[in-house]
Amino acid sequence: MTAPLFQPITLDGLTFPNRIAIAPMCQYSADDGSATDWHLQQWMSYAMSGAGMVTVEMTDVERRGRISHGCLGLYSDHNEQAAKRALDAAKAVACPGTKFGTQLAHAGRKASNQKPWEGGGPLKPDQDPWPVVSASAIAYDTGWQVPHALTDEDIVRLVEKFGDSARRAERVGFDFIELHAAHGYLIFQFLSPLSNQRTDRWGGPLENRMRFAVEIARAVKKAAPGLMLGARLSVKEWVDGGFDVDEAIEVAKALKAEGVAYICASSGGNQPHQKLPSGPGYQVHLAEAIRKGADIPTRAVGLITTPEQANAVVADGRADMVALARAFLADPRWGWRAAAVFGEKIEATPQLLRSVTTMQHWMKPAAG
Repeated sequence: MTAPLFQPITLDGLTFPNRIAIAPMCQYSADDGSATDWHLQQWMSYAMSGAGMVTVEMTDVERRGRISHGCLGLYSDHNEQAAKRALDAAKAVACPGTKFGTQLAHAGRKASNQKPWEGGGPLKPDQDPWPVVSASAIAYDTGWQVPHALTDEDIVRLVEKFGDSARRAERVGFDFIELHAAHGYLIFQFLSPLSNQRTDRWGGPLENRMRFAVEIARAVKKAAPGLMLGARLSVKEWVDGGFDVDEAIEVAKALKAEGVAYICASSGGNQPHQKLPSGPGYQVHLAEAIRKGADIPTRAVGLITTPEQANAVVADGRADMVALARAFLADPRWGWRAAAVFGEKIEATPQLLRSVTTMQHWMKPAAG
């Protein structure tokens, strides 16, 4: 009998061969938003990993929306051409049925930062910083830039930029798009009552605070109707008075009404003083809450590292898929490992077939 983790799933007409996803992870290695040789090898590695769903890193819809100078984008013709080069190479070696998506985003007030290995804080004056924007003129933390509060006209133009990037994503050849409404980036900055203190149609009650996310989902769906659309959402802010599960359920319902097919349930990232718990699967209960409350498929993420743990999340009905990030950086064949544990077939390109028996030898099939 097929393990739950290896049962196929269809989301808005797009079928994935298993429930394993690679979560989007910034690589901070782009050139003015354009994918480089690093992305070429990284996406090819993802393609051969055994994960049925590959979401490449946060991909910004305009230059000022990048976290750092090294962040990926889809705001220029060169960005588009470079992404197509890397994606074509990945698809050429991909395991059967693997689907690829891009995560469209804007960093908002968390833009203009150093790469993590350079310190990760705001860019210094001699590091070519740029002005940042947000829902309100509230800095992320002490010493960070105070953002420009976007005007109504600014917001409308930004929604259009998400649509423009969606069209580019479709031309590149991605199978789906994920909206980044998590981790304190711009869409979430509008959702949170702590970072959004506007009094116009984009602020105040939840209906207004979620308007930006809803309008973006609508614009992206209109711009790229042939692509499945999902969203990553910080379900809980982990700060008193912040965005929480009840509001997240309402946002998920509204996004579902606009054609969003799944929610990747994450949390935090909008406040430096958040009290984020830690431990294996610490966010799974959030995926479960959204799945039940909004009646929408969910992807669980956050310190899910072992095949047994991932399979249990799906088997217990707590989420429809599981996403792993650092585990795939540490073990680029994590999907093979999981297949071997449960005695499932390992899909491999011809060049790698001779190694399948080695993986099966390393991992004993689970009992039953």
